[in-house]
Amino acid sequence: MSEKINYYRRRYMRRIALLLVAIVMLTSVVVCIVPPFRHADGQTAPVFGGKIPPGYRDWPLISVAREKGSLNDIRAKLGNDVALEAYRQEKLPFPDGTIIARLAWNYVPSEENDKAFGDFQSFVAGSPKEGVQFMVKDSRKYASTGGWGFAQFNDGKPTNVAVNSCFSCHAIVKDRDFVFTHYAP
Repeated sequence: MSEKINYYRRRYMRRIALLLVAIVMLTSVVVCIVPPFRHADGQTAPVFGGKIPPGYRDWPLISVAREKGSLNDIRAKLGNDVALEAYRQEKLPFPDGTIIARLAWNYVPSEENDKAFGDFQSFVAGSPKEGVQFMVKDSRKYASTGGWGFAQFNDGKPTNVAVNSCFSCHAIVKDRDFVFTHYAP
């Protein structure tokens, strides 16, 4: 009997592993092919008095996450070279110049993938959610929020997201320099 249970347990674990690999692969493909948000004149939107970091869509993937509840999305976290180096060296606090981008998509079932797997189990990124968000480390400029500035852009335009509302959620991970995302090499 236990041999049969082990067989089903291994089968279930393989399906979960395949699902996770499919989500990561799909998210990576979407991140690479979806163009950055731009104004009609082709210029990127301003951030913190400047511009959205050029080429952020080409930054390396830090990690992927699946959020349940009211968010119900799949997220990709990207980082600039400074962020990636800090993650790889496990350097905390993050150095000034670190920029982390968050992209999110609706979480939707994939009938095509389910047919390939032979079971209702596959979910993929759907339409984008909540634009793109950034965390920028500048310990002097953003001293009141742990050294981090926060911004959100919808359709390439800055939103009026209150910095304190972002920071209040991030405060619970103060011991990780206010960053939720763990590096997934």
